[in-house]
Amino acid sequence: MRNRTNARAIFSTLLIIVALGAACSKKPAPQAPPPPPPTPVAPPARPTVNLQANPTFIQRGQSTTLSWSSTNATSLTLSPGIGMVTAEGTQTVSPQDAITYTITATGPGGSADASVHISVSAPPPAAPMTKEPSLQELFDKEVKDAFFDYDKADIRADVRDALSQTAQFLRSYPQLKVVIEGHCDERGSTEYNLALGDRRAAAVKQFMISLGIPADRMETVSYGKERPFCTASDEECYKQNRRGHFVMGK
Repeated sequence: MRNRTNARAIFSTLLIIVALGAACSKKPAPQAPPPPPPTPVAPPARPTVNLQANPTFIQRGQSTTLSWSSTNATSLTLSPGIGMVTAEGTQTVSPQDAITYTITATGPGGSADASVHISVSAPPPAAPMTKEPSLQELFDKEVKDAFFDYDKADIRADVRDALSQTAQFLRSYPQLKVVIEGHCDERGSTEYNLALGDRRAAAVKQFMISLGIPADRMETVSYGKERPFCTASDEECYKQNRRGHFVMGK
């Protein structure tokens, strides 16, 4: 009986040893590798923008051209006075005074600004308008009288150039007619001087005809000594009164 009990104890012990050996020889199951870390997401790029003007200095009334470009922007605003614009473009402006234009670019990554200053100067003062001389003013300037020696009605050599200038003026204005007045100094009778003045006016008219001025553009009249240009009783004054004088016709 004791032997059976010992045998059962030994057998149980052996079973326990075999079970423990089997447990020790069994390898643990491999574990799955950990998942990779998530890929970081890059933040949105910040917008960029630039603004230029050509030229940057103008006179009032002139124009300049704004030009711009941008990146990473979803909207752009150009101020003052222009508003929303495309990502790239140009705009012609004509400011009346100095001004600074600013463009603002906005996108997922934020905003950016760019500015350009336009200087505006007042235009130079206008040159004073030159008044065109009237026909009468031109006549008074260009038409020369014929002067005579005492008690003579001959065209002097030194008077020919003056009458040639007068003829040139009359050729430039073919619509113009003239009256040739014959004048004398105060010496001699009224009747004599009227006749002398008439001869002087006729001599001037004839000379002008020889220079190509048609006779029907000229009339003659004698005032003798009745309308003096100078009233002093001396030779210097007498010389001024002895003349064939041109008056612009009506």
